[in-house]
Amino acid sequence: MRAFMVERYGDQAGVQAGDAPDPQVGADDVLIRIHAASVNPLDVKIRDGEFKAILPYRVPFILGNDLAGVVVDVGAAVSRFVVGEEVYARPGKDRIGTFAELIAVHQDDVALKPAALTMQEAASLPLVALTAWQALVERAHIRSGQKVLIHAGSGGVGSIAIQLAKHLGATVATTTSTGNIDLVKKLGADVVVDYRKQAFETVLRDYDMVLDPLGGQNLTRSLRVLKPGGKIISIAGPPDAAFARELGADPMIRLVMTALSFRTRRRARRHRVTYSFLFMKASGDQLRELTRLIDAGEIRPVVDRVLPFEQTREALAYVEAGHAKAGKVVVTMK
Repeated sequence: MRAFMVERYGDQAGVQAGDAPDPQVGADDVLIRIHAASVNPLDVKIRDGEFKAILPYRVPFILGNDLAGVVVDVGAAVSRFVVGEEVYARPGKDRIGTFAELIAVHQDDVALKPAALTMQEAASLPLVALTAWQALVERAHIRSGQKVLIHAGSGGVGSIAIQLAKHLGATVATTTSTGNIDLVKKLGADVVVDYRKQAFETVLRDYDMVLDPLGGQNLTRSLRVLKPGGKIISIAGPPDAAFARELGADPMIRLVMTALSFRTRRRARRHRVTYSFLFMKASGDQLRELTRLIDAGEIRPVVDRVLPFEQTREALAYVEAGHAKAGKVVVTMK
């Protein structure tokens, strides 16, 4: 099969198109012919080796973290899917590889594609929608009447998180650029801060939760908008000890992650709030919950552009350079 593989860590030149063996199908696996896959900032970070200490993929390996396609084979123990069904998925972190014609995914990580969506639209969702669900529902337990700040509201995660937070009954604030103000309002944002004109921490107060996909000073400044007891959840880091435990990391890696997040956690304590790092996990069950919301019109995908599979490297470069104006970039197979 054709695939885009990381042949060496470091930069765009390390990703090359080539032929790879067709996947082997385990007893619990669903073999999917991929129709579309989306490009995420995570793909760029993996390509550059930023996660080598915790996700030690052996080169060469196929890149890509979410997909939509059609089931073409199932393992002997598969009970949830049959050949011919349209599905979408975020493979488990140890089994990535969606920039390819085929992939074998554990049945627990797969869900039927939302009926209302095209393959390209469906492929844009699994990673970002699961991230939003795990932050807002699983970890923060957002409920009606609470106030949530979602940074980068026009981005892949932000555009879905705004819609999910509104479904949960929250009052939603977001940050974005001038050109995307109308978009985030249409997605449901109640309060919009143009980060080029205002410092969000000077106008927002007493929020229950912040979802931060940016990290750095943005994370530090966000501590000021939370009320005592509030939560800040970052998908940009720094990683913490709880994440190391989830990974089953060895004691040395746990110590390193604890050290990396020490200053952030200390600042959070001073503000009487809590900090946690989220690295989303695959879940077919959660995708099915999201599918119900998508088919009901509560959540809709936001796609910036669609490129042919042959231009996967260009799609990665486009995302890396920050050219996407809103939502996701998708590559599609013929």
